[in-house]
Amino acid sequence: MILRSFLLLLAVLLLPLGGLAHVGSPDIYYDGYAGPYHLMVTIRTPVVIPGVAQIEVRSDSDDVSRIQILPLRMVGPGADLPPKPDFAERSSADPQRFNGNLWIMVRGSWRVQLKVEGQRGPAELDVPVAAVSTASAPMPKAFGGLLAALGLLLVAGVIAMVGAATEAKLDPSQEPTPAVRRRGQIRMGIAAAVMIVVLLGGGHWWSVEAGSNTRLIYKLPHAELSLHAGNTLQVQLQNPNAEAGFDTFGNLRVERQDRLRLDDLISDHGHLLHLFLVRMPDMKSFWHLHPGGGTSAEFSQSLPSLPAGHYRVYADIVHQTGFPETEVGEIDLPSTAGTPLTGDDSGAPDLAPVEKVALLSDGYRMIWEQDSKPLKTRQPIWFRFRIVDQHGKPAAGLENYMGMAGHAVFLRTDGQVFAHVHPAGSVSMAAEEIAQAAATGARSGTSMGMDKTMAMATMQHGGTPGAAEVSFPYGFPQPGDYRIYVQMKRDGKVETGSFAAHVQD
Repeated sequence: MILRSFLLLLAVLLLPLGGLAHVGSPDIYYDGYAGPYHLMVTIRTPVVIPGVAQIEVRSDSDDVSRIQILPLRMVGPGADLPPKPDFAERSSADPQRFNGNLWIMVRGSWRVQLKVEGQRGPAELDVPVAAVSTASAPMPKAFGGLLAALGLLLVAGVIAMVGAATEAKLDPSQEPTPAVRRRGQIRMGIAAAVMIVVLLGGGHWWSVEAGSNTRLIYKLPHAELSLHAGNTLQVQLQNPNAEAGFDTFGNLRVERQDRLRLDDLISDHGHLLHLFLVRMPDMKSFWHLHPGGGTSAEFSQSLPSLPAGHYRVYADIVHQTGFPETEVGEIDLPSTAGTPLTGDDSGAPDLAPVEKVALLSDGYRMIWEQDSKPLKTRQPIWFRFRIVDQHGKPAAGLENYMGMAGHAVFLRTDGQVFAHVHPAGSVSMAAEEIAQAAATGARSGTSMGMDKTMAMATMQHGGTPGAAEVSFPYGFPQPGDYRIYVQMKRDGKVETGSFAAHVQD
């Protein structure tokens, strides 16, 4: 217990202040059900692997008595071999909130399993987690100085003990002769030389390991964008993290089943790629498109009619292991006389940001039901939106958009924070399906079909068709000014609202 507490404290001390996972939005927010228990789960992933993930679970009711938490690999060895679980501790300030810590030992796709016990019986919930190192943890100078001083003291002690051993066979009353003293000095010199060789060898080993770890740091992928034939956007995905799915043992690399590739993409909400284009810096032209292709990480999209400008582009993909990625890019586009929007493609050329009420087509309005409190960083919040008609009544004719009651994009005005969020939270639907299939298969001893799992997830998070309200769980990772783009579908048309938000530290 003492050793574990020390390691936990050491990990926390060595954590850097931030990372670039999910384009500056590394924390995971998930709204789901463990059987009858409605839970809001926040997972703050470590930016260095191995590292400690911080887990916060809040129950809607006060009938939850205990929550066990444990990490499981999504695929491959360890996926069905659970370790000994940890217990989340109930908060003394809020009896409906539980907090815990979990070690994530290797990079890749994980699921955090919650075993809930309460008055309505036991239940489970699995939350997908993408774990990567996004930085090298620098050692604090004071801590490094302390370790150096202790190391020098240890070396000096070893050398002194070697010298003292020369006189150990002498009678306590006998004075060492000059010959004995010379032997002691010679042995101390040899010991010092050996310690120097050991220190140099250890330093070299440390440098090699640090270099290997640096090469495995997750790099934000940048998609290559080009315009062809006037209105066809070509998207070439990149994979700078081909080695991020390898474990290293010295110079030996062991390939894992969740190695990142670009030939293993799976459909998320019915599409291999979700492409978001936002004109900068006014952020008024916003588009949510779904290019075709994907056989060799190349996609193409016929653009709609959009205004000229400099566009920042975000490309969401999911690997077959459930590992999500967002690739970023930038492109200058001319004014385009494009094709009409079809299918699930949506967007608008001139969205004026508002604080609370966004005007939609046909006199309808989208209202952000804000709390009176100022927005703060790293606080889980339910962002609630509703659509009303010309008379202020709940809008009729609402339907699910790609299996969800709505979609939201949280984007900081400098483009450095981006999150594509659903009513279930910031996890991808595809990753959630894989986590549920793995959990169900582990409990039953069989595999669960993806179509059945998708149906379960859609029933749970898709919302009631026709409901005029939708909520999104999310927490801002950094202070600043943001745009929140909310999309809901009414009478076959996707309506988009743009809201301005200021976030304090």
